[in-house]
Amino acid sequence: MALRAVWLIRHEPGTPLGGTVRFSRRYPTVEKRAKAFNGMTYVPVPEDGPFLRALLFQLRLLDDDKDFMERRDGCSRINKTSIYGLSVGGEELWPVIAFLRDSMIYASVPLVEQALSPRPPLISISGVSQGLELLLGIQDFLYSSQKNDTDLHTKLSQLPDLLLQACPLGTLLDANLQNSLNSINSVSVTQPQKQPAWKVGAYKGKAQISISITETVKCMQYGKQDIADTWQVAGTVACKCDLEGVMPAVTISLSLPTNGSPLQDIIVHPCVTSLDSAILTSSSIDTMDDSAFSGPYKFPFTPPLESFNLCHYTSQVPVPPILGSYHMKEEGVQLKVTVNFKLHESVRNNFEVCEAHIPFYNRGPITHLEYKASFGQLEVFREKSLLVWIIGQKFPKSMEISLSGTLTFGVKGHNKQPFDHICIGNTAYIKLNFRIADYTLTGCYADQHSVQVFASGKPKISAYRKLISSDYYIWNSKAPAPVTYASLLP
Repeated sequence: MALRAVWLIRHEPGTPLGGTVRFSRRYPTVEKRAKAFNGMTYVPVPEDGPFLRALLFQLRLLDDDKDFMERRDGCSRINKTSIYGLSVGGEELWPVIAFLRDSMIYASVPLVEQALSPRPPLISISGVSQGLELLLGIQDFLYSSQKNDTDLHTKLSQLPDLLLQACPLGTLLDANLQNSLNSINSVSVTQPQKQPAWKVGAYKGKAQISISITETVKCMQYGKQDIADTWQVAGTVACKCDLEGVMPAVTISLSLPTNGSPLQDIIVHPCVTSLDSAILTSSSIDTMDDSAFSGPYKFPFTPPLESFNLCHYTSQVPVPPILGSYHMKEEGVQLKVTVNFKLHESVRNNFEVCEAHIPFYNRGPITHLEYKASFGQLEVFREKSLLVWIIGQKFPKSMEISLSGTLTFGVKGHNKQPFDHICIGNTAYIKLNFRIADYTLTGCYADQHSVQVFASGKPKISAYRKLISSDYYIWNSKAPAPVTYASLLP
């Protein structure tokens, strides 16, 4: 996850060369790694002059270049991305990210950590997305609040210092260059002492690290044999590292219990310096089996000064935390409802919040209600045609609760009662809202004792977990419902 070189080229039609290199930056340490990774397929990054000619030729931006060239213009060379191969010195430099915006060509060459023949798929080259992100960040910086060429020249002169902080040694840390500029300006005022150019700014104070794992669970339950229930878990690991030193290094390990659900689709912050390949290749589109990588998931990184999301992930848990059934049908002028919930035995029975919202759309206000709840309290919002079942902090020992009742509605007023385009007739749902502290559905946790810190002082390490519901719906099994999954029947 690094870049070999970056260029900004001004396209100047009518000039002898067709353009001018306004800025370039090479990273020799990354180039050395490219030579080792690519082996016999290694092609060195050329000097600015040959690169300029090759890129303008490939982009068809040369004034005298109007002829058809098979190796560039043939049907097999139709390019649907901003990734190119440049012919330089009889060899092809690939991949080169390049695009033209407002007469400025933005280009970079990402590191490919494998042989280039045969060409690996672009999706497997993490440096491509980072290279594109940096170029877009440079574009935003150059043309935000720009008024004339003088402003552009000033910002171009600031790029060397900004890239030392935003992309030190070719590794992208922050694509928002305005953040780097603000940090430099702040340090120049508040810290007269000289700081390393590649990380301007330092923390002073008590050393501490905070790790927060938040998992959200979405669910659609239908209570029908021909429609499969669906649920999905997504997690975010947020960190705040207050550490003294020029460039502290931290390694955080995420672990799972024996019966935990493996993490998949992991996306990491650019400050992460390396990853096990098994972490990157674990995908939710693959069939789960016993060979799936189940950790520990180690993330070595150099933390930024502010809070940041270390990683995002998904997981395929075997069952939803709360199973529910909802039956609603009309009997004359009355509406009869029956609701049942069961907390899965593996879920921690200690909620911060747990309540079920039962709306009745496209009807009048609730005029009469008779109900029986085996647990919790029921609040009635008559004008809103809404019932809120407050379950509380714990389910009973049986882990099962029920609610039944009969409702009567008044005449529907104009623009007063809630309206919904989907909940027509008896199509209706219950939305569960709950939050559980110090718990994750996957079992994922950050072991405070396994956190490795390479910095002065011994930091205080705090770790938190929580599970929250998001779009957790139980649909009326006695009526049609919007389906998010294909039918199980042939």
